[in-house]
Amino acid sequence: MTTDLTKKQTYASDKIARSFLILAMSYLLFGLLLGVIGGFQYILPSFLKNKLSFQQTRPLHVYLVITWIFTGAQAGLYYYLPRICQRKLYWEQGAKIHLLIQILVSVLIVYSFFMGEFGGREYLEFPPWLGAFMLLSWIPFVINFFFTLKPNYKNAPVYVWSWSTGILFFFITLSESYLWLIDYFHSNIIRDVTVQWKALGSMVGSWNMLVYGTGMYIMEKMSGDTKACRSPLAFFFYFLGLTNLMFNWGHHTYIVPAAPWVKTVAYIISMTELLILGYIIMQWRKTMSQARKNYHIIPYRLLSFADGWILLNLILAIIISVPAWNNYTHGTHITVAHAMGATIGINTMLLFASVYYIIQQEGQAFFEKKRKITGTGVFITNFALLLFWIAMLGTGLLKISSKLNNETFYTLMQKSLPWFKFFTYSGIVVFAGLFILIVTAISLIRKSSAVRTLTSE
Repeated sequence: MTTDLTKKQTYASDKIARSFLILAMSYLLFGLLLGVIGGFQYILPSFLKNKLSFQQTRPLHVYLVITWIFTGAQAGLYYYLPRICQRKLYWEQGAKIHLLIQILVSVLIVYSFFMGEFGGREYLEFPPWLGAFMLLSWIPFVINFFFTLKPNYKNAPVYVWSWSTGILFFFITLSESYLWLIDYFHSNIIRDVTVQWKALGSMVGSWNMLVYGTGMYIMEKMSGDTKACRSPLAFFFYFLGLTNLMFNWGHHTYIVPAAPWVKTVAYIISMTELLILGYIIMQWRKTMSQARKNYHIIPYRLLSFADGWILLNLILAIIISVPAWNNYTHGTHITVAHAMGATIGINTMLLFASVYYIIQQEGQAFFEKKRKITGTGVFITNFALLLFWIAMLGTGLLKISSKLNNETFYTLMQKSLPWFKFFTYSGIVVFAGLFILIVTAISLIRKSSAVRTLTSE
C-alpha cells in the first residue's frame, strides 16, 4: 500500500504522541461536558444535585480543562522533539510510563471528586497527596525533553527557551501551591493567600510558556522562516514574558494588605502578557505567503482566532488589572470571562492548531475530506465563545451594579437569571463546536495510526 505517508519521516514515538493527543482531547471533552452540567446547575439548582452537585462539577471541570492544556502541549512535544533533533526520543519506554502514570493519577483524582473527597485549594482541590503523584508523572517527560533535545541555549530558538521555562516553572509552582500544608504559611492568612495566588498565577504562566512555545514552533514550520524565532526581538519578548510569569500574579492580591509599590509593579507587568504573543503572531502572519496560508488553512485559521482572542483578552486584562477597578471586578464573572477567553480562545485554539498541524503532517490526503466540517467547528466554537464571553461580562457588571446599589443577594440572583441562561445556552454551542473539532481530530488520528501500521508491515 502506497500513500503520502511513506514520504514522511516517522518515529516510533509518534504512536505515544498520538495517544497523548487522544488523552488530551478526552480531558477537554469531559471537562466541557461537566462545564455544561455546571451551567445548567446555575439555572436549575436541583439539577443532578443529589448525584453530582455543583461543588463537584466545578472543580472537576477546572481540573480536566487545565490538564487538557498541559497534556496537549506534552503531546505536541513528544511529536516535535524527534523532528527537531532528527533522532529518536531518548527514552521511549519512559513516555509510555508517563502515559500510564498520568492516566492512573487522573482516574484517582476524578474518583476522589465523584466521592466528594476534597482537601486541596483552587485549581488543585483534590486530596493533596495526589499532587505528589502528579509531579511524579512529569519526571519521564522531563527526562525525555532535556536528554532528547540536549539544548544548546546559546543557539536555541526562542520556543526551546519557552518550553524549558514552562517545564521548570511547573515544578516550582506546583511545589509552591502546597506550601499551605506547612504551618508557617497556613497559620497566617495574609501569607497563605499571597503565596497561594502567587503559585497559581505563575502556574498559568508556566502552561502559557508551553502553549506559546508550541504555537511559535508551528508558525516557524508553516512559514519556513527560521530567523524570526532566533531574532533579538523574539528574545526580548520572551524575557518580558518570563518577567510576567514571575511577577504579574500580584494583581490577584490587590485585596491583600501589601506595599503600594507591589501593586504598581504587578499592574505594569500584567499589561504586557498577551501583547507579547499577539505581536509575534502579527509579525508571523505578515511573512506568510498566500500559497502556504491556503495549504495550512485550518491551523492558520485557528491561530488567527487565537490572535483575535489575545486582543480581546488584552483589553479585559487591562481593565481588571487597574487596582481601583479590580476592587469591583474581583470575584465576579468578569474574572471568569477573562479565564475562559484565555483558556478556550487562546490556549485551546493554539493547541488545536498544533493538533491539526500534526494531523496534516500525518497525511494531507485524508484530512482534505474533513476540512469543511473542521472549519465549521472552528467557526461555531469561536462565535459561541464570543456570546459566552459577553454573557459572563454582563453577569459581572450586574453584580457590580447590585453591590453599588446595596441590593440583596436574592435580588441579584433574580436579575442574573437571564444572563445565567445566556451563558449556559451559549456554552452548549461552544461544546458543540469543540465536540466537532475533538471527534474529527480523534477519528483522523486513529485513521493515520491505522495507515501507518499498514505501511510499516
